[in-house]
Amino acid sequence: MTAPAPAPSSARPSPFGPLREPDFRRIWAASLLSNFGYLILGVGAAWHMTRTTGSPTLVALVQSALMLPLMLVSVPAGAIADMFDRRKVALTGLGFACICATTLTLLTMSGLENAFMLLGFCVLIGVGGALYSPAWQASVREQVSPEHLPAAIGLASISYNIARSFGPAVGGLVVAVAGAGAAFATNALGYLPLILAFFLWRRKPVPSRLPPERLDRAIAAGARYVFNAPSVRTVMLWALSTGVGTASIAALLPIIARDMVGGGAGTYGLLLGCQGAGAVVGALLLPGARERFGDRMTISLCAFGTGVTILTFGFSHMLLLAAAAIAIFGAAQMVMVSILNLSVQMSVPRWVTARALSWYQSALTGGIAVGAWLWGDLAGSYGISAAMTISGCAMLALPLLHLLLPLPRIEPNEIELVELAHTPEVALALTPRSGPIVIEVDHHVDPATAREFYMVMMDLHRARRRNGARNLSLARNIADPTLWTERYHFATWNDYFLHRERQTKSDLALQQHARSLTLAGSEAVVRRMLERPFGSVRWRSETPDPGDEPIPIYAP
Repeated sequence: MTAPAPAPSSARPSPFGPLREPDFRRIWAASLLSNFGYLILGVGAAWHMTRTTGSPTLVALVQSALMLPLMLVSVPAGAIADMFDRRKVALTGLGFACICATTLTLLTMSGLENAFMLLGFCVLIGVGGALYSPAWQASVREQVSPEHLPAAIGLASISYNIARSFGPAVGGLVVAVAGAGAAFATNALGYLPLILAFFLWRRKPVPSRLPPERLDRAIAAGARYVFNAPSVRTVMLWALSTGVGTASIAALLPIIARDMVGGGAGTYGLLLGCQGAGAVVGALLLPGARERFGDRMTISLCAFGTGVTILTFGFSHMLLLAAAAIAIFGAAQMVMVSILNLSVQMSVPRWVTARALSWYQSALTGGIAVGAWLWGDLAGSYGISAAMTISGCAMLALPLLHLLLPLPRIEPNEIELVELAHTPEVALALTPRSGPIVIEVDHHVDPATAREFYMVMMDLHRARRRNGARNLSLARNIADPTLWTERYHFATWNDYFLHRERQTKSDLALQQHARSLTLAGSEAVVRRMLERPFGSVRWRSETPDPGDEPIPIYAP
């Protein structure tokens, strides 16, 4: 008798399952050390600025200087990560940050630094981190199996927050004992293990059948996708709002530690350590919270929690209460940011992952940078209590954003890429730069289903625009009401093939839905045309004939 096959396990994947993957485990452990050093840099720079200037505005600008590059550089960095080998891009960013951190260390130990030079080097180190971050986040799915991806994203955040549990406290101690130069040196050394881990990673590149995009076109393609994808656009607005609202803690904590609680560098490090410890707890509670409450309710509860804890800082002078409040704040903020990050990664296809993450990161860090300046300016003009009260009230009101922009529901299967089976018929000798290309599609639609067909086509046009199509239009023949003609353009022949390679299951489902509304027995008629075909005609007898040249485009 044959034994019955075991039933598939329904157990949830372990939150630590991705650590069984060697490449991810090695890079994750090294990133822990790098995050440790980066947080010590932030503590050293903020406390050094507090000690030397005492200005709330300049102290808050340290946080802005570290975050502003993530807002400005992340977008081109995301395009670069999608265009080139993500391992090499990450190594380049880490190497640049390490060189800048080493230079800042030498200048500080030589006594040559000043407030504005410190801010400048914080910006440069942030540029290196901004170049590295999208490449690292987008490569996580290349280092783990698909079932481990959500847990791997959570672990990537845990790495930062484990470092935040101890790094700031150690950073405060290092600054108090050995000075800011030692803190900057620790940051420079922290990059070395991560550089080695990425160097040892043997990434398996996925070759493209098409030539790589130019940087400007890749940036434009990423922006076009993001702003035509309602799910990503919604997450970006949530990230921006979250960044602005919670930036008061990051920007003013040194001043709170000194003036509200009456402590020094050690107190500042202790509060940051409590925040990091809370964030680790939040990361561990994240899977259960998402399963029990769902993403929307969870993020609303966390927004309410952060608002209450920020208000606590506006009126409390007790160290114990401040430590408890910031631990709760760290847990709630960690859960919010992880849900937003996961929402982006699970709602975009692979070809645009790094670019979408860069736009999300730009929105979040841009919100923190702007919020840090805003709350610092308010604190300088009206006092710490007023700034924290306004910031806390803003976070308490954040759940109301669900009324206008509810978080998207994640459907990972919809973003899987599909390979189109048919090959376009080509008789002209086209090159990748040939264009503009015009596509016309005729549909014969039953007048009874015309309204539904029109609504489906509007959704399909949004998908085509997201993948690179331009100047889309839909016309109905006035002599034959059943005939509808769809028309759209591409700048080049290469752009058209990129559009074909970017088709997902959800895009294909829209096309099939539109076809289901056409008349029985009718077929869509597709025409592909070269507009203004100067390069396809020999205008003079001495013009070389490109007819014998190979076409360096391979159809899917």
